[in-house]
Amino acid sequence: MPELMPSKKTLPVGAELDDGGLWSQILNRPQGNGRRRALFLDRDGVIVEDTNYLHRPGDVRVIDGAAEVIAKANHLGIAVIVITNQAGIARGIYGWDAFIEVQEKIIDELDGGGAFINAVFACPYHGDGKPPYDQDDHPWRKPNPGMLLAAAERMALDLGDSWVIGDRAGDLEAARTAGVPGGLHVLTGHGEDRGERDAALALSRDGFQTLTAASIAEALEILPMFTENEK
Repeated sequence: MPELMPSKKTLPVGAELDDGGLWSQILNRPQGNGRRRALFLDRDGVIVEDTNYLHRPGDVRVIDGAAEVIAKANHLGIAVIVITNQAGIARGIYGWDAFIEVQEKIIDELDGGGAFINAVFACPYHGDGKPPYDQDDHPWRKPNPGMLLAAAERMALDLGDSWVIGDRAGDLEAARTAGVPGGLHVLTGHGEDRGERDAALALSRDGFQTLTAASIAEALEILPMFTENEK
């Protein structure tokens, strides 16, 4: 089984791995006073192609349009927060060192496209995982809202003026529970899995709005945080 906890000397800038094995990395804090809106993004299947437990930097493929969407959010002062379940760590398929290498590759690829992410939050827990990560309903594991709530607290984010993009209904459910008013469900990654889109659309009630698209690339024409600035 891969080493669970990397040496603190190997952690990249801005990264923390707490005693519970929860990952947070603050890369670039939004500037200015007051709470800022955010664009929450699932990682695998939304920003990069889902290769079934992505853990090799050489397998990183940024999805067409992802860098452009993130760069637009950067330009508008919208915080871009990655929220990712990492069951592969719980299952012992790879460890945090591999996660770090993949993350650094993603950051480099986005940088080449003129885009940057403000923070990354990752939860390794899964019900079928190995100790100490063998917990199914961890507060940080989507569809629970823990990662979004932690990001909002640490980065002064306005959840009520934010959006999420995900390929699973659980991404949108986590946002809805956290108080985010809407989400974009995409067909990349697991988005076309049986029942995912229907489950995502079923969340569109009680003040929460579900939008749909083929991929993240369409967000620039669909999400209010982008289109309202074109009026």
